[in-house]
Amino acid sequence: QVQLAESGGGLVEAGGSLRLSCAASGRIFDINVMGWYRQAPGKQRELVATITNGGSPNYADSVKGRFTISRDNAKNTVYLQMNSLKAEDTAVYYCRAQRPITTYWGQGTQVTVSS
Repeated sequence: QVQLAESGGGLVEAGGSLRLSCAASGRIFDINVMGWYRQAPGKQRELVATITNGGSPNYADSVKGRFTISRDNAKNTVYLQMNSLKAEDTAVYYCRAQRPITTYWGQGTQVTVSS
């Protein structure tokens, strides 16, 4: 089993910044990809960004140039630096960890951007 603990959400004005953190614990030795997804009210959960254990990132077009995903393998933690936030970034953000067969999700952290 893998446990994911997210932190860093909150309320911010448009144009502001937030940094999300996700610390993994448990059976983490074979996690290959970690990432962030988000779900806005009435919408499906969508990819925000992922990063491999080698550090290769992948971003949704909607966040390219504004968000940066990073990973500290020594701390088993993945970060999402969110800059130039927009009202449409408002959502619950979920951390995801992918092992070879199993996927794990965090509980989610609310990000609200006021316009």
